[in-house]
Amino acid sequence: MSIINGDSDARLAVAAAQAGAAVVRDLYGSRLERHDKSAGDFATEADLAAERAILDVLRAARPDDAVTGEESGRSGAADAHRRWLVDPLCGTLNYAVRTMLVGVNVALRQGPEVTAAATADPFSGEVFWTDGEAAWVHSDGADELLTPWAGSALVDVNLDPPFPNAPRFQAVRLLADPGFAERFRPRVISSTLAVAWVAAGRRAAYVTDGDLRDSVHFAAGIALCRAAGCMVTDLYGEPVLSGAGGLVAAADAETHAALLRLVKKQRGERS
Repeated sequence: MSIINGDSDARLAVAAAQAGAAVVRDLYGSRLERHDKSAGDFATEADLAAERAILDVLRAARPDDAVTGEESGRSGAADAHRRWLVDPLCGTLNYAVRTMLVGVNVALRQGPEVTAAATADPFSGEVFWTDGEAAWVHSDGADELLTPWAGSALVDVNLDPPFPNAPRFQAVRLLADPGFAERFRPRVISSTLAVAWVAAGRRAAYVTDGDLRDSVHFAAGIALCRAAGCMVTDLYGEPVLSGAGGLVAAADAETHAALLRLVKKQRGERS
């Protein structure tokens, strides 16, 4: 049985993410034109079409809300209290080479807080969602509460640029640290779907560099992890989204502390 309220922002986030995921799924395997962006980044027609589908859903239900889309940019008042953050296809390169590891992210920021969010997996049909209080996965018409679990020791590490914290922190050096190999097993799927997996207990943690303020890529996953009870900070143990400090999202405090020690070791600091 579904527990998403009929007219809630959370339900709207789920519906919008599902609309985008349907487009991504339908266009999978097609020969899609690439639209170059910058620094080797590109979008496909699936990115563009999925974002249009998501925005149609959001604008029909909340026409006065502001939106930031990965492909279409910002619309609405610059200082809007309610702003939707939309990443229509996270894992574009995976998708372009027919690898089914992508996510569709939709999040609502009200003031400084993300109060509703959803990450859809177009190929499993799952939607991970939160109303800001708790987090669930929606599948086959039912909702299951997300429970973080660190037992797998799997840690997804984002190796995609930019790297604003280099040389103080470099993700590739984290993987090479003997202390990391003793405790964890790395994974690199190159999609923020993996952040939702931390909330769901399918990853022990997720680590990335970057400036995550108002990030269309990470806002939904961070909200899911927080609502599920994960430990979420930047690379230095400070509040995430407060600067260009990256992200450490971990299933529990012990895993989080171990990763922060490894990050601190890179900077030549004592624990």
